[in-house]
Amino acid sequence: MAQQATPVRRARLGRALGPEPTAVSGVVLLLPDGEETSERRPSPLWATASVRALGRRLARAGREEGLAVHVVHYRYRGWNGSAAHLARDGEWAAEEVVRRYGDVPVCLAGNGMGGRAALRAGGHEAVNSVLALAPWLPEEDVAASPEPVKQLVGRRVLIVHGTNDARTDPELSFRLAARAKKANRDVCRFEVHADGHGLHQYRDEVLALAEDFVMGVLFGRALARPVRDALAAPPPLGLRMPLASGFGRWR
Repeated sequence: MAQQATPVRRARLGRALGPEPTAVSGVVLLLPDGEETSERRPSPLWATASVRALGRRLARAGREEGLAVHVVHYRYRGWNGSAAHLARDGEWAAEEVVRRYGDVPVCLAGNGMGGRAALRAGGHEAVNSVLALAPWLPEEDVAASPEPVKQLVGRRVLIVHGTNDARTDPELSFRLAARAKKANRDVCRFEVHADGHGLHQYRDEVLALAEDFVMGVLFGRALARPVRDALAAPPPLGLRMPLASGFGRWR
């Protein structure tokens, strides 16, 4: 009996969140959380759970500007070592945006392992900005190459991390941001005091910060003062900006 070929797995973009604009002038690609190692295919609900609130907020905020927001559906749940499947799927998604919408700016927005994927895939020529929420990063090993940052040159980068995150080490995102800011001053990082991995305690402030950043980098809206100050500040001031005071009150 002839054996059937194993189907080739392909990444895909989910349907645009909210009404898709008639004329798209900017795109956010949402990269969900994942696992360090897994060759399982993510379920649709599992894939969108970690980025659903952010996606809805951005879709509403950017509707009149022509913003399209898509979730990237990965081929695998896991990063899977040197295969870096989630980052490769992020790069594919940026290329798919070019095919669908043409030359429009793209923001990669991810959380957890999706935050790592957004940072790694940020070098695609269509990407002008990266938003990484509580990014999972590998422990530093003197025998291994550090997580790359050169691909972030020329991009505006915002990292947000809770100081009590027990799943992804906030100190590692600080160190990566410090290395990235040496080559690219447009890198900033906000710390959410006493918040955990899901950033639930200050959810409204985190979403407001993300919205302000994305609307500014994609459509040229004026950035709120905390973001402007963080982008302009040298490290460590631009990398340990507190968010616990309430972002909305800083405008």
